[in-house]
Amino acid sequence: MHPAANALVSARATLTWEACDRLTTRWAQHLRVLGLRPGDRVASLMPNRPALLLHYLGCWKAGLVVAPLNYRYTPAEIDHALGVIDASLLLAHAERQVDVEASRECSRLPLGVLRFADVEDGEAGLGTLLSGSGASLDGAAVARSDPAAIFFTSGSTGLPKGVTHSFATLGAMIASAGEAFEMTPADIVLPASSLSHLGAFLFSLAALSRGAGVVVSGTSDGDEILPLLRRYRPTVLAMIPAALTALVRDHGAAREDFASLRLCRAGADKVAAELEREFIALSGFPIDEGYGMTEMGLATLSPPSGEIRVGSIGTPNPGYELSIRDEEGVEVAPGIVGRLWVRSPALTIGYWRQPEATAEVLRDGWLDTGDLMRADEQGYLWFFGRKKQIIVHDGSNVSPQEVEAALAEHPAVALSGVVGVHDSVHGENVRAYVALREEATAPTAQELIRFARERVGYKAPEEIVFLADIPLNPTGKVDRTALKRLAEDHLDAHPRP
Repeated sequence: MHPAANALVSARATLTWEACDRLTTRWAQHLRVLGLRPGDRVASLMPNRPALLLHYLGCWKAGLVVAPLNYRYTPAEIDHALGVIDASLLLAHAERQVDVEASRECSRLPLGVLRFADVEDGEAGLGTLLSGSGASLDGAAVARSDPAAIFFTSGSTGLPKGVTHSFATLGAMIASAGEAFEMTPADIVLPASSLSHLGAFLFSLAALSRGAGVVVSGTSDGDEILPLLRRYRPTVLAMIPAALTALVRDHGAAREDFASLRLCRAGADKVAAELEREFIALSGFPIDEGYGMTEMGLATLSPPSGEIRVGSIGTPNPGYELSIRDEEGVEVAPGIVGRLWVRSPALTIGYWRQPEATAEVLRDGWLDTGDLMRADEQGYLWFFGRKKQIIVHDGSNVSPQEVEAALAEHPAVALSGVVGVHDSVHGENVRAYVALREEATAPTAQELIRFARERVGYKAPEEIVFLADIPLNPTGKVDRTALKRLAEDHLDAHPRP
């Protein structure tokens, strides 16, 4: 409708709708020239760039499956992800070259690694990778039931699983999010989080599907977000609470910076009451909290043109049916806390090549979220905590078992138990309870934190608490419920300096 209007903009690039269409077609043709065929998996290890969205769209034009990797992945995590999906190719940013070279799986990829470097060109950095001639896209058609995207998320076993969405489920997610946000071509959307995670990925595609422009932020830091707010005057902002807290508390932030917004959505973690108060004081309107999962997209949001109830995660979005049930699977009455089950055409088709894990969460067309909720009489939902033990820190999932395994490699550690501790800024912090071997030289807490960080990167604990004994459950496993209760009751010892 408006080919010369801006579709994607960033601090360094401006791309019209016509340019995006042309570039994504050329990228699709280039991928076919490389030897990729419909159904092949193409992984990406990229920071936020307009080129990453163009890459996704180009892959789909070529009938390929995109597999975004967390940009903070260590070489071991890169290896696991590439091995799980049997990837054919990896698009990786040049600044991750050292980690790519340290990865065993990268050297085994059938079509190798495409190295992306930031350049100032009119093709958002893809121009240096494009071949002179492109292959025909004949035969690239896919069925709606075919896989379109695989996202990695930590499961209770500690090993990331590949959450798989088909073209149909991805389309349902995008359509619902666009309608829930009430997006129109007049909107400019700034999803200020990682485009490799479902949130910004979904909101960007929802905006494009409704003819709205998208502002791509390289980071979620105030030094980048505030200039983008001032330059492009977006109407919709989406951030995780930790980043939004830092933005609100940035001394350069003023009410005028938020004046263009009609909506600010926050999710991935619970929005703290302090953040809500500070945001209202600065902007003059409340945060619209939502709830979603990689396995299903955005399931709830308060209607932007309706009532936003502070503290609530909103009402069911179009295409989502929600049921709050007790432990016997019986639906509970309004006001009663139970476990949330969801049915929707947007539900994942399963974990990649893991039918047993899929069967644990998908039953008779319903997804067991494992999260505790209650609904009020008007259908607004209220989040009461995660039944699962996954720790959500700054919007990223952290598996307790993975952190415990890293700590177990230290010669002085006899046993450890890892839990999430509520934090108003980060959602949850990672706390490790550690019992030391009697004969070993005792390390300091900071030494253990550094030791874990070398192995699991950002997932390493922020706090270490030393105990004489780690509580065990009747089966001899670490009793994280007891440790969680210990943390919540403030009965733990002070962390050792």
